[in-house]
Amino acid sequence: MSETPSPREVFHRLLDGIGAGRYTELAALYAEDAVVETVFAPVGPRRFEGRATLAARFAEVAEHSPLLLTPANVVVRETDDPEVIVAEFDYRARHLATGRDFEVANLQVLRVRDGLIRHSRDYHDHLALAVAGGNLPDLVTALSAA
Repeated sequence: MSETPSPREVFHRLLDGIGAGRYTELAALYAEDAVVETVFAPVGPRRFEGRATLAARFAEVAEHSPLLLTPANVVVRETDDPEVIVAEFDYRARHLATGRDFEVANLQVLRVRDGLIRHSRDYHDHLALAVAGGNLPDLVTALSAA
């Protein structure tokens, strides 16, 4: 019988999957009723509910993402709640369409129970992503229209 992975181990599985581009496998790390909040996303939905929604989101990323992401400077902090960790890390990124190399700062607060992510609050540097992709003018336009 296998042992239930710790929150730290689940986070590293998530990060390893992203770094390897195995996006379609990532939804299996989440509970059926998981909630993911992308707190600083400038446009679009900031809340995703349920494993099925996350699976669709990851499939979209797998098909359309122009980024290669390599995790770096990973620090995982445990909290006084054994289900909750705080992970600080960077992505060393390459934008395939523009050829730009850049870094993206990230922070995630994860609640993991029974080896599955129940809740995640994700703080990513969306401005760095927009700049690297040459999408800053489109982002400004979208924010102005909101």
